[in-house]
Amino acid sequence: MKHWIQAARLRTLPLSVSGIIVGSMYALAYPTDNILTPTEVFNWRIFGYAILTTLGLQILSNFANDYGDGMKGTDNEDRIGPKRAIQSGAISPKAMKRAIIITSVLTLISAILLIYFAFREANWGYSLFYLVLGILAIASAIRYTVGNTAYGYRGYGDAFVFVFFGLVSTLGVNFLYSKQIEYDLFLPAIAIGFLSVGVLNLNNMRDVASDTKSNKNTIVVKIGAAKAKKYHYFLIVSAMVLVVIFAIINNFQIDQYLFLLAYLPLTNHLITVYKNQEPRALDPELKKLALSTFGLSILLAVCMISLIQDLIVNLFLGGR
Repeated sequence: MKHWIQAARLRTLPLSVSGIIVGSMYALAYPTDNILTPTEVFNWRIFGYAILTTLGLQILSNFANDYGDGMKGTDNEDRIGPKRAIQSGAISPKAMKRAIIITSVLTLISAILLIYFAFREANWGYSLFYLVLGILAIASAIRYTVGNTAYGYRGYGDAFVFVFFGLVSTLGVNFLYSKQIEYDLFLPAIAIGFLSVGVLNLNNMRDVASDTKSNKNTIVVKIGAAKAKKYHYFLIVSAMVLVVIFAIINNFQIDQYLFLLAYLPLTNHLITVYKNQEPRALDPELKKLALSTFGLSILLAVCMISLIQDLIVNLFLGGR
């Protein structure tokens, strides 16, 4: 059990649900015009199954990454960071492959239940679209490092993370509640996507030497360490700016800018990356950036709900 928990990489899980939290709380804070109360648009079942589905995708991605890199020999003695399960021999390739299949099935079941509670017998077109999207997400999580055409080895991992853990996570879950596209929600969705890509970019900056030897052509390998730092600054700073623009557009009051507290560790992180000369020293920053992104999502969610008393009444007294 200890080795399976390590293979699931718990430190990556809070990051994966950040978009779900923001998209869901936006639905609660800004119900659509034809909805009378927040509780008529927000549904705890949708929220719960969205969290489960996203966690399933993240764990599946982590298992598949362990399996793919382990089988290709990318995880070797040159790799910086904790040893992977297959690399260390703690879990056999056969057992990991079985875990990937089981996790895929459970994630798909969770996705189907999520779709059902969102649309039920109506909107079959939406249901079919989300089912295809769910299958595509599962396949993409596996194909990141598994197989001869793994896209993570060709520098497309950043695009996968941005789309699924940024745009799809935030905008997609909000659509399940509101049944419409909320265009100003693109701003925090892109921000969370950028921050999520930032975590992957940190990982790739840390592993640039071993990835180069293993022909894993991540963006960092392609553009070099110096440009990868500039790319990282762009991701983090752009995310911070986009969330502030979102707050201005939505007329946040002064007390609703509490989310700016999350900018303190983000700024400190940027300074650390700027000063860094040794890739190995970037490993602790992975957890810090992931938790900072999660903290930002929580604070932003709270700030969108300006009337906390109304939130409590709606959810716990009059909610469903």
